[in-house]
Amino acid sequence: MEKKVLVLNLDHTPVAVVNVQKAIILTLLEKAVPIATFDYLKIRTVDRDFHYPAVIRLYEYKNIPYRGVMLNRINIFKRDHMRCQYCGSSKNLTIDHVVPKSKGGKTSWNNLVTACHRCNTVKGDKTPEQAGMHLRQQPFRPTLSYFLAEYAERHAEEWLPFLHSKLV
Repeated sequence: MEKKVLVLNLDHTPVAVVNVQKAIILTLLEKAVPIATFDYLKIRTVDRDFHYPAVIRLYEYKNIPYRGVMLNRINIFKRDHMRCQYCGSSKNLTIDHVVPKSKGGKTSWNNLVTACHRCNTVKGDKTPEQAGMHLRQQPFRPTLSYFLAEYAERHAEEWLPFLHSKLV
């Protein structure tokens, strides 16, 4: 029972990812309804078979305050696919301020990128333009759906129709 289950609010916005036990409990307590299953998996009890849920939807709308995706090193690496945004390397990764702090650059999603140690050293205290370097993609603030879609592509394709867009 290692698969995860996507929980959607009544309006089909993702609100959580839970284990299958929690999903089945929510279903049995009639707090949620399964809307997609892992077809190749079943859960068997002594007297009953259950479809293995992939996505469940809550019966009542829950007002969940938007928390956003936490700005941290791991999430920046995930957003940038564990690749240097200047040369594409996946070795000796660090975090780089696109506009250096000394030139007024902020510590924000839109100003931080993954960079290898070599590129970060070459760029130094300059902007990419001043250093003659180009970003492979512009930094952006990812959404929860973006990270869930990344996970779904590798582990739970059944989620993809419910994650409207990977783009922010």
